Amino acid sequence: MKIRILYFALLRDALGRAQEELEVPEDVTTVAGLREWLRGCGEPYATALGNARRVRAAVNQEMAEPDDAVKAGDEVAFFPPVTGG
Repeated sequence: MKIRILYFALLRDALGRAQEELEVPEDVTTVAGLREWLRGCGEPYATALGNARRVRAAVNQEMAEPDDAVKAGDEVAFFPPVTGG
């Protein structure tokens, strides 16, 4: 399934991109599952997304918890707990 992923602030800097569309395995069904799948893709994802307490998420522009569902066509944003100033 295809998911659009956005990265903000330090995550964008660490990954060297603000967004990407990825083909994600069908068994990735939650925000936490997506994060873990990305970490399993190796560097720089493993380091950037490594600390779950330092990464928040939104699905389709709504704040999301780790066990919230993701599905084909969703937009998932990852960002640090505090952005902007």
